[in-house]
Amino acid sequence: AQSTQGASNPQLERRVRRELVTLPYYGVFDNLAYRVDGGTVTLYGEVVRSSTRSDAAGRVKRLPGVTRVINNIKVLPLSRFDDDIRRATYRSIARMGGLYRYLQGTNPSLHIVVDRGHVALEGVVSNSADRNLAYMAANRVPGVFSVKNNLRVEGEEPR
Repeated sequence: AQSTQGASNPQLERRVRRELVTLPYYGVFDNLAYRVDGGTVTLYGEVVRSSTRSDAAGRVKRLPGVTRVINNIKVLPLSRFDDDIRRATYRSIARMGGLYRYLQGTNPSLHIVVDRGHVALEGVVSNSADRNLAYMAANRVPGVFSVKNNLRVEGEEPR
Protein backbone atom coordinates (compact mmCIF):
# COMPACT_ATOMS: atom_id res chain seq x y z
CA ALA A 1 0.00 0.00 0.00
CA GLN A 2 1.38 3.36 -0.92
CA SER A 3 0.37 6.94 -0.32
CA THR A 4 -0.22 9.43 -3.10
CA GLN A 5 0.42 13.11 -2.37
CA GLY A 6 -2.26 14.82 -0.30
CA ALA A 7 -2.67 17.08 2.72
CA SER A 8 -0.06 15.75 5.11
CA ASN A 9 -1.13 13.96 8.27
CA PRO A 10 1.73 11.47 8.77
CA GLN A 11 0.17 9.81 11.81
CA LEU A 12 -3.14 9.09 10.04
CA GLU A 13 -1.28 8.01 6.89
CA ARG A 14 0.72 5.46 8.94
CA ARG A 15 -2.48 4.09 10.50
CA VAL A 16 -4.20 3.83 7.09
CA ARG A 17 -1.18 2.05 5.63
CA ARG A 18 -1.03 -0.40 8.56
CA GLU A 19 -4.73 -1.25 8.17
CA LEU A 20 -4.33 -1.89 4.43
CA VAL A 21 -1.19 -4.04 4.57
CA THR A 22 -2.65 -6.22 7.33
CA LEU A 23 -5.87 -7.05 5.45
CA PRO A 24 -6.35 -10.85 5.58
CA TYR A 25 -6.31 -11.46 1.81
CA TYR A 26 -4.08 -8.57 0.65
CA GLY A 27 -1.31 -10.19 -1.31
CA VAL A 28 1.14 -10.11 -4.17
CA PHE A 29 -1.66 -10.00 -6.80
CA ASP A 30 -3.34 -6.93 -5.23
CA ASN A 31 -2.23 -3.32 -5.23
CA LEU A 32 -3.59 -0.70 -2.84
CA ALA A 33 -2.89 3.01 -2.63
CA TYR A 34 -4.51 5.81 -0.65
CA ARG A 35 -4.64 9.55 -0.27
CA VAL A 36 -5.35 11.34 3.00
CA ASP A 37 -6.85 14.80 2.66
CA GLY A 38 -7.92 16.11 6.08
CA GLY A 39 -10.44 13.55 7.37
CA THR A 40 -11.14 12.14 3.89
CA VAL A 41 -9.29 9.01 2.80
CA THR A 42 -9.50 8.00 -0.85
CA LEU A 43 -8.61 4.38 -1.62
CA TYR A 44 -7.24 3.31 -5.00
CA GLY A 45 -5.84 0.19 -6.58
CA GLU A 46 -6.84 -3.22 -7.83
CA VAL A 47 -7.70 -6.37 -5.88
CA VAL A 48 -8.52 -9.95 -6.80
CA ARG A 49 -11.26 -10.41 -4.14
CA SER A 50 -14.24 -8.12 -3.62
CA SER A 51 -13.98 -8.80 0.14
CA THR A 52 -10.53 -7.12 0.15
CA ARG A 53 -12.15 -4.00 -1.34
CA SER A 54 -14.92 -3.84 1.27
CA ASP A 55 -12.61 -4.84 4.16
CA ALA A 56 -10.20 -2.01 3.22
CA ALA A 57 -12.96 0.61 3.35
CA GLY A 58 -14.43 -0.81 6.56
CA ARG A 59 -11.13 -0.82 8.41
CA VAL A 60 -10.11 2.68 7.30
CA LYS A 61 -13.58 4.08 8.13
CA ARG A 62 -13.12 3.03 11.79
CA LEU A 63 -9.83 4.91 12.26
CA PRO A 64 -9.95 7.96 14.55
CA GLY A 65 -9.76 11.13 12.47
CA VAL A 66 -11.37 9.60 9.36
CA THR A 67 -14.65 11.33 8.53
CA ARG A 68 -15.15 9.98 4.99
CA VAL A 69 -13.85 7.12 2.85
CA ILE A 70 -14.01 7.25 -0.95
CA ASN A 71 -13.51 3.70 -2.21
CA ASN A 72 -12.07 3.74 -5.74
CA ILE A 73 -10.57 0.24 -5.46
CA LYS A 74 -11.26 -1.84 -8.57
CA VAL A 75 -12.11 -5.53 -8.22
CA LEU A 76 -10.39 -7.41 -11.03
CA PRO A 77 -12.64 -9.65 -13.15
CA LEU A 78 -12.66 -13.39 -12.42
CA SER A 79 -10.62 -15.08 -15.12
CA ARG A 80 -8.80 -18.40 -15.33
CA PHE A 81 -6.68 -16.82 -18.11
CA ASP A 82 -5.57 -14.00 -15.76
CA ASP A 83 -5.00 -16.49 -12.91
CA ASP A 84 -2.66 -18.48 -15.18
CA ILE A 85 -0.79 -15.28 -16.10
CA ARG A 86 -0.54 -14.29 -12.41
CA ARG A 87 1.05 -17.62 -11.50
CA ALA A 88 3.37 -17.65 -14.53
CA THR A 89 4.47 -14.03 -13.96
CA TYR A 90 5.11 -14.75 -10.27
CA ARG A 91 7.25 -17.78 -11.18
CA SER A 92 9.12 -15.89 -13.91
CA ILE A 93 9.98 -13.00 -11.57
CA ALA A 94 10.82 -15.33 -8.65
CA ARG A 95 13.34 -17.20 -10.82
CA MET A 96 15.03 -14.05 -12.16
CA GLY A 97 18.31 -13.00 -10.52
CA GLY A 98 17.31 -12.94 -6.85
CA LEU A 99 14.02 -11.08 -7.36
CA TYR A 100 12.12 -13.68 -5.31
CA ARG A 101 12.94 -11.64 -2.19
CA TYR A 102 10.56 -8.89 -3.36
CA LEU A 103 7.69 -11.42 -3.45
CA GLN A 104 8.21 -12.82 0.07
CA GLY A 105 6.41 -12.19 3.34
CA THR A 106 2.99 -10.96 4.33
CA ASN A 107 3.53 -7.59 2.67
CA PRO A 108 5.65 -8.14 -0.44
CA SER A 109 7.30 -5.03 -1.88
CA LEU A 110 6.50 -6.08 -5.47
CA HIS A 111 2.90 -6.58 -6.61
CA ILE A 112 1.71 -8.17 -9.86
CA VAL A 113 -1.64 -6.86 -11.11
CA VAL A 114 -3.20 -8.71 -14.05
CA ASP A 115 -6.30 -7.35 -15.78
CA ARG A 116 -7.49 -9.11 -18.95
CA GLY A 117 -3.99 -10.21 -19.92
CA HIS A 118 -2.37 -6.85 -19.19
CA VAL A 119 0.24 -6.89 -16.42
CA ALA A 120 1.21 -3.96 -14.18
CA LEU A 121 4.19 -4.25 -11.84
CA GLU A 122 3.67 -2.14 -8.71
CA GLY A 123 5.75 -1.46 -5.62
CA VAL A 124 9.34 -0.76 -4.68
CA VAL A 125 12.65 -2.46 -5.52
CA SER A 126 16.20 -1.71 -4.36
CA ASN A 127 17.73 -0.60 -7.66
CA SER A 128 17.04 0.07 -11.32
CA ALA A 129 18.67 -3.24 -12.38
CA ASP A 130 16.04 -5.14 -10.35
CA ARG A 131 13.33 -2.90 -11.81
CA ASN A 132 14.47 -3.80 -15.34
CA LEU A 133 14.88 -7.52 -14.54
CA ALA A 134 11.31 -7.71 -13.18
CA TYR A 135 10.03 -6.05 -16.36
CA MET A 136 11.97 -8.50 -18.56
CA ALA A 137 10.70 -11.46 -16.51
CA ALA A 138 7.08 -10.34 -16.86
CA ASN A 139 7.50 -9.71 -20.59
CA ARG A 140 8.64 -13.31 -21.13
CA VAL A 141 5.35 -14.80 -19.90
CA PRO A 142 3.32 -16.36 -22.73
CA GLY A 143 -0.13 -14.85 -23.25
CA VAL A 144 0.68 -11.44 -21.72
CA PHE A 145 -0.64 -8.61 -23.92
CA SER A 146 1.36 -5.81 -22.29
CA VAL A 147 3.50 -5.05 -19.26
CA LYS A 148 3.46 -1.68 -17.52
CA ASN A 149 6.41 -1.21 -15.18
CA ASN A 150 5.29 1.05 -12.32
CA LEU A 151 8.02 -0.19 -9.97
CA ARG A 152 9.79 2.54 -8.05
CA VAL A 153 13.40 2.40 -6.94
CA GLU A 154 13.89 2.84 -3.20
CA GLY A 155 14.92 6.40 -2.37
CA GLU A 156 14.14 7.84 -5.80
CA GLU A 157 11.42 10.40 -6.36
CA PRO A 158 8.20 8.97 -7.82
CA ARG A 159 7.88 9.40 -11.59
